Amino acid sequence: MSVSLLSRYAFFSCCLLFTLFSLPFVHYEWLWPFTLAAAALTLLGVFDLLQTRHAVRRNYPILGNIRYLVESIRPEIRQYLLESDREQLPFSRAQRSLVYARAKNEGADKPFGTLIDVYQPGFEFISHSMRPAPLSDPAGFRVEIGGPQCAQPYSASLFNVSAMSFGALSANAIRALNQGAQRGDFYHDTGEGSISPYHLEHGGALVWELGSGYFGCRDAAGGFDAERFAEQARNPQVKMIEIKLSQGAKPGHGGILPKHKVTPEIAATRGVPLGQDCVSPSRHSAFSTPLEMMAFIARLRELSGGKPVGFKFCLGHPWEFMGIAKAMLETGILPDFIVVDGKEGGTGAAPLEFTDHIGVPLREGLLFVHNVLVGLNLRDKIKIGASGKLVSAFDIASVLAIGADWANSARGFMFAIGCIQSQSCHTNRCPTGVATQDALRQRALVVPDKADRVFHFHRNTMKALAEMLASAGLEHPSQLRPHHLVRRVSDTEIRLFSQLHVFLQPGELLQPEIKAAFYGRMWQMARADSFEAQPA
Repeated sequence: MSVSLLSRYAFFSCCLLFTLFSLPFVHYEWLWPFTLAAAALTLLGVFDLLQTRHAVRRNYPILGNIRYLVESIRPEIRQYLLESDREQLPFSRAQRSLVYARAKNEGADKPFGTLIDVYQPGFEFISHSMRPAPLSDPAGFRVEIGGPQCAQPYSASLFNVSAMSFGALSANAIRALNQGAQRGDFYHDTGEGSISPYHLEHGGALVWELGSGYFGCRDAAGGFDAERFAEQARNPQVKMIEIKLSQGAKPGHGGILPKHKVTPEIAATRGVPLGQDCVSPSRHSAFSTPLEMMAFIARLRELSGGKPVGFKFCLGHPWEFMGIAKAMLETGILPDFIVVDGKEGGTGAAPLEFTDHIGVPLREGLLFVHNVLVGLNLRDKIKIGASGKLVSAFDIASVLAIGADWANSARGFMFAIGCIQSQSCHTNRCPTGVATQDALRQRALVVPDKADRVFHFHRNTMKALAEMLASAGLEHPSQLRPHHLVRRVSDTEIRLFSQLHVFLQPGELLQPEIKAAFYGRMWQMARADSFEAQPA
């Protein structure tokens, strides 16, 4: 016991004794700095003994603080000193380095061969052609969005800035993203926080995301306000309207921006009162069934002057999306596009259980949505976007090969404007000024420089995609098919994605007998008049 006490309090005792015995000799100039240091540590030790929150500090005064200091910098130590180039937490060093290099317009070539073990199950690649195609101009990599019911179709780039709200991101981050999007002719999704003045400053194309809080077009009770919506939606800078049903990182979960974080700018942008929590409900109040949702889509299209209207969601219960599909057939109303978000998507903050264990990953969700539309003969009328951890040309090619028409990236463009993956987005202490409302911190983000990086990242990624396509013997991304994407499934076997997954035939879901058992069972359970399932 005496040895234990000695080890626990020895350093505190030494600091205390040194302070007491050195006080009479402080007239020696060389001594007083040591006395001050010892006195400060002694006061810290006394505080540790008196505080009641941390048992380690009470048992080990002064020295116990080292534990919390090391814990506070553990992510940085791991990221910069310990993790391997391919360890994904959630993005690997190799992925971040690729984005940084392309954003800075530097070469991203890799010497001496791949670091990937190509014989590990899960390894993926694009098969190449013995006769590569001529290199295409990436400027032509665009997709026309707007079905037969749309009066103002939009030609979108195949790679765009995914939804990130002002409030989650700083004003300077929004400015940089939008200026880069304007220069590169790709769109910038506003996120559900509505259209801020910073989105409008540089004239970049916007996709206005409409969440359950109806920010920017809400009435005093938090419901949808048609007049306010029409006023903003008819802005020429707004190219499309995206109804957010859910997001990958926290599907089915609402959100609250605490009242102390609601600044006057955020309140004005979202149309919420100051001094109150800003609540995003977990579901919409403007509709409650698939049929009502189709009517809401038609209403938004009319109010916006005929602009493309679609929705974004992370797939959950399969019968719910099929219920939406049945409502499309019953009403004849079609969304112009659907953005499928994968559960691997990011967010400023979410419960751990949601980020880890709720929602369908992107590829499975994308394939399901693509198959349902094909099976209903609707695929040529509705475009599909994909979002969720997509930062490289291969990431984009892989989702295009299994059904997407274009890809969106949020964290990729965050890296481009300086994000270092400190994972402090929810603390308001982002070290790079990207995800903070602290005026001094965001001042460090220089808009013209970061806008250049956004532009370069997009351009160089599209150039890399063009080179990959040429290698595969293709001239346009729309030619990518599942048989171009290959996965290793064991130490001794690789398979084409066309062999790995079920792909429905056009009109298959309209037949009396559906060959794909899972799709047939889900189709029987789906209801156009409710999101609830009916017995199969």
